[in-house]
Amino acid sequence: MTTAEPPKELRHRNNKALPSDELSDQVVSPGNVQEDELRQWKEHAQRVKVKVLEQVQDHLSDILDEALTESVQPFTHIQPTINGKMTKKTSARSQKMDDGKVFMERPSLLDELFEISHIRTIYHMFIAVLLIFCLSTLAVDFIDQGRLVLEFDLLFFAFGKLGTVIQAWVVMFLYTLLVPYYTLVFWASLYHMLPSKLGLSLGTGLILSIAQTCVLGLFPIYVVVENQLPPASRFIVILEQIRFVMKSYSFMRETAPVIMKNTPKEGKGPIIPPFSSYLYFLFCPTLIYRESYPRNNHIRWNYVGSTLAMIFGCLFYGYFILVRLCVPVFRPETNQPFSIRTMVLAIFHSILPGIMLLLLCFFAFLHCWLNLFGELLRFADRMFYKDWWNSTSFANYYRTWNVVVHDWLYYYGYRDFLWLSKRKFRAAAMLSVFIVSAVVHEYALTMGLGFFYPVMFCLFAVFGVVFNFTMNDKRQSPVFNVIMWACLFLGQGVQVCLYCQEWYAQIHCPRKEFLGAGDASVLVLQLPQVKLPVSCSGRIMDRGMKR
Repeated sequence: MTTAEPPKELRHRNNKALPSDELSDQVVSPGNVQEDELRQWKEHAQRVKVKVLEQVQDHLSDILDEALTESVQPFTHIQPTINGKMTKKTSARSQKMDDGKVFMERPSLLDELFEISHIRTIYHMFIAVLLIFCLSTLAVDFIDQGRLVLEFDLLFFAFGKLGTVIQAWVVMFLYTLLVPYYTLVFWASLYHMLPSKLGLSLGTGLILSIAQTCVLGLFPIYVVVENQLPPASRFIVILEQIRFVMKSYSFMRETAPVIMKNTPKEGKGPIIPPFSSYLYFLFCPTLIYRESYPRNNHIRWNYVGSTLAMIFGCLFYGYFILVRLCVPVFRPETNQPFSIRTMVLAIFHSILPGIMLLLLCFFAFLHCWLNLFGELLRFADRMFYKDWWNSTSFANYYRTWNVVVHDWLYYYGYRDFLWLSKRKFRAAAMLSVFIVSAVVHEYALTMGLGFFYPVMFCLFAVFGVVFNFTMNDKRQSPVFNVIMWACLFLGQGVQVCLYCQEWYAQIHCPRKEFLGAGDASVLVLQLPQVKLPVSCSGRIMDRGMKR
């Protein structure tokens, strides 16, 4: 550690008598000498301070790195073998490739930030805006109808036919719970006994793929289309379909290699994960399977109650955003011909509701919903997202916005692609992950809204890829954070504008040439006929229909 030493000229001044001429100068102007000495002492103290802080920071960083390495090492540097014994991995290269996600006890970032009064004030501001929305709706209803009316007809319409949704969910859940697990048990019991391991694996995988396609692929689509479910109910069925597919794949992907590597001893069966761990995995807020996760000691029921209240608050918040900010813009009372001016104005009018809906979906699902299940199941690893709002690059934004889905895409998409290509074609691996994610997002929106209009796919697969490679992690200036937010604002405005226009266009200006009664080969996703006094002015230019 560096210690404070006086400057050399000051030591000489103390050890050696001053000459007569210097002494006379000091007597003449003692104030100047004292100012010089004070300035030198300050400069020297500042240099010592900088050196001490650098040494303390380096030492503290080394201590934290060592502590983190020691804490993670039991999970990442060992792997199970026969009879529960643990063996170290072979090389650093294979270790880097084979290591999976490490779960550890950590809270959600917003829970930590809400402990700060300044951040909590921002949360209070959003609550105040919700109250203003409620008051404005009451005031408008009182002026128009002469009485206080607070109807939530849009919510009741969006979440209609919940009985059908529950029945479809039960079917998908029971299938995901039983079929993949017992298929794995059957395959594992025969894998080390039969000589043709490849034939057994291919046959079992083919049968399971057919079953997955029928039950988790076609069945939800049939339920959505045949029963003409409203939008929110559609999204529940489709998102649960995607979740069950990703969960079952993770379970098979994590357990099958372990069974293949570990040959059981004579008289003993293969090591199969317990059924209870798989059941817990189907409900816990993660898409990466492990036999055990870090768990909390108890359930904080106050936290559960407040989280439920926030979820219901987010539902009402979304309702007021749509009713007060979206419907008046896209449901004009008079017919207006399409023009570039009206489209541009509609996009900019949609920026505010678009970004509010984005923040609302993030807070409602990634924070409240996942933390609710995490608390009920005592799931301790709550890092469902990171500080994506501070991102200066879209590459970092994609990694931190939704950590749960990003982990699944990284370990089972990007990293497996690199493993198959022997660590070549990194750009192709990243591009393939983007394409898969864009297709799934567009599939969810298509089935949820009831029409195919690939706005999300174009923004994600085209602009998202371009921004990912251009605005990469090398961009560290705060200016790029401003650019990222500006792109998010504009992108959300475009999506809200175009999807709302197409929603009204599909209802009030259907393309009748596609609705031939004898054409059974065309699958038409008919929308519920909502009784709203809207015109065809929301029809976009490519349809060219005017009334």
